[in-house]
Amino acid sequence: MGTQPCRRETTTVEGTWVLAEPAKCSYADDVTAAVTCPPDRSRALSASVAAKRLKKLECELGRQEKSLKEAHALIALLMQARGLMLGGRGKLHPPEVRRRVLRIIDEAAAAGARLSIACRLIGLSVRTLQRWRKPDSASDGRPTACRRPANRLDEREKTRLQELLNCSAFKGLSPRQIVPRLADQGLYMASEATMYRLLRAGKRTSPDREGRTRKQANRGRSASGPNQIWSWDITCLKGSGQRKFYYLYLVMDVFSRRIMGWRIHTAESARSAAKLIREVCRDNKIDPTRIILHADNGRPMKGALMLNTLRRLGIVPSFIRPRISNDNAFIESLFRTLKSRFFYPAKGFSSLQAAKAWVASFVGWYNGAHLHSGLGYVSADDRYFGRDAALLERRARLYERARSERPTRWTRAARGWPQAESPAIPVRTGTFRGLVLRPCASPSPP
Repeated sequence: MGTQPCRRETTTVEGTWVLAEPAKCSYADDVTAAVTCPPDRSRALSASVAAKRLKKLECELGRQEKSLKEAHALIALLMQARGLMLGGRGKLHPPEVRRRVLRIIDEAAAAGARLSIACRLIGLSVRTLQRWRKPDSASDGRPTACRRPANRLDEREKTRLQELLNCSAFKGLSPRQIVPRLADQGLYMASEATMYRLLRAGKRTSPDREGRTRKQANRGRSASGPNQIWSWDITCLKGSGQRKFYYLYLVMDVFSRRIMGWRIHTAESARSAAKLIREVCRDNKIDPTRIILHADNGRPMKGALMLNTLRRLGIVPSFIRPRISNDNAFIESLFRTLKSRFFYPAKGFSSLQAAKAWVASFVGWYNGAHLHSGLGYVSADDRYFGRDAALLERRARLYERARSERPTRWTRAARGWPQAESPAIPVRTGTFRGLVLRPCASPSPP
């Protein structure tokens, strides 16, 4: 309670009554004064205290009724807002949703809810609601907006690019493969994203089956040059008859992903594998004592004849870790590329000679023409013979020149063509643990 001024009566020495100076009195002083003052004065003070307490209770009751009314309005708002997906910066709300939101918000405000709390409860801001009330903002203009970027292709360039994407020279290739091939020819026409947009506009699907290269942590020994780490494996090729298969033995250089040698047999055996390794080293004129040969734990890989051959040649055998499926990922990725080619015979090979002829053409394409995503889109031969650095540098100069000629077409820096990092593989050499891998120079091109 507030303090009230009052007058107090005192008695002097002569016994006469005088009035003291006004003083500030609290609620307790009012009660004390009502007791000690004369009867008429006490009744007046008691009535004043009661009136003040009544007024305070009436105010508190009004606030409680207002809060209860707002609570009922917010509960009704939540019931009406069921099924509405609102909020989120940049979210598109159709006109019918906007009208419904405005209606239920107005009803809640008329029922006693505060506008800020009602908007926050359904996930909108007051500013958004104010914008929706304007006649020119009754509907979202983004679906009907006509945006023409300043750096778009003109009709002549678009027609030329569509003809290039449909030509036979790039049949079966995705824009990720087409762009570096054009760069090697000294041409820049558009980015990969623009080519993909044109393919989608024409309702064409890209034959792209390769995922984007992900940078992996160094989880083993790195190959800093060719002929340091080889990987080999065997895969089945379906024959024409039921339960008839041919077995493709394949050796790959991990650093360049180049296929060093291959053979096709009708069965798996350690003798055929040992013969393949000897012939690959002889045909490529390679010193085998510099090589670590990585393989899985299959029977031909761990056969006694195969291990003895490796020891005589000076090759260090390495095997994948037990129950680890991706320790030989590079050659498994090669097999996936082999079997996902659009000209791979889905019904199988009619004979052993047909299988050998097809694999021979694939190896020539893979080593010399296929641009490997993990190598910065250069071929395996370019990487193996050390031609990739100059090739990537020419591409970078081409893009810088294209950007300087037409800067309005570029909203950011030109695409970089970095050289691929050295691949790593988890080498397990067993009794050969501790061997130091000696780097060797890039071999001379044939």
